[in-house]
Amino acid sequence: MQLNNHLVNYKNSQYVRVQNLMQNSSVFNGDMGGGVFKKYSYPSILQDENNNLFAPARKTILDYFKQNKISWWNGQLTNHPLSSQVACLNHLFPLREDKQAVLSIIKNIYPDIIDVKPLTTDKFLPAFIQFEAISDDNHLNEVNSIRGSQCTSIDALIYGEGRDGRKILFPIEWKYVEAYGNEDKASGNPGIARIKRYTDLINQSAQLKANDHTICYFEPFYQLMRQTLWAEQLISHRKTETIKADDYIHIHVIPSENGNLLHKIYPYSGKGMEATWRECLNDQSRYVIVTPEELLSPVDWDRYSILFEYLNTRYW
Repeated sequence: MQLNNHLVNYKNSQYVRVQNLMQNSSVFNGDMGGGVFKKYSYPSILQDENNNLFAPARKTILDYFKQNKISWWNGQLTNHPLSSQVACLNHLFPLREDKQAVLSIIKNIYPDIIDVKPLTTDKFLPAFIQFEAISDDNHLNEVNSIRGSQCTSIDALIYGEGRDGRKILFPIEWKYVEAYGNEDKASGNPGIARIKRYTDLINQSAQLKANDHTICYFEPFYQLMRQTLWAEQLISHRKTETIKADDYIHIHVIPSENGNLLHKIYPYSGKGMEATWRECLNDQSRYVIVTPEELLSPVDWDRYSILFEYLNTRYW
């Protein structure tokens, strides 16, 4: 029971944090909350969604999404301050043009990296981190190939070269306060379509164990399964894809305090999130969990003092 209370309180603690910041800091640019979210007003919801983004990067982020024709979660920039999409952008977007900063982030996770390369599939403002990344072609039999909408999009993507000359993808899945129930994504008519879409790909996967697909249709593993297949398929089609990669490291960014996600006992396995997912993988070294603070720890704090002050106040 004590663990369950801890799990329930994490998201609530973040709402309390947001309301305190509205009252006592400039993080939200003077926005005092009371905004409308899904037709109802809440104290912790911003009145102006633009105040959700790190101010020095805000205009460029908005231009990046518009010019690259990327769909926002739920169709537009959200005014919900606990958005993981917004958290990902606030942490990583200000660093995306700094090659050394991006290289230091990846080197801390994969020491054999020697270079990071610009992602030229961004037609507008290509740099060393891409957001809501998709492949050139739809290799997962999905409905759309629109960045951020109804297809497997990667929250953030980095592309580098190892000491052995191999080109490596670093797809990043970013979480904040997410927690999941036990909805079976394989049930009903939508489930039939999903099973048809992914079954052969899972069976052919070198990474996913194909003996039992059940866990692949429960969150958060449904997302992780699709991202794994995305990386594998981009690599197997490297001759026709703009991004030509030989391998990948799947990075899962999760605050350590999010016990709702990390320490929930998942019915299928009777274990926590990490143990459950690792049991689904043939090569566990290709999957890395890291906190936001750990991910950015190699970056020069002096050079990015304004950003780090913002992140420390708002998130850490």
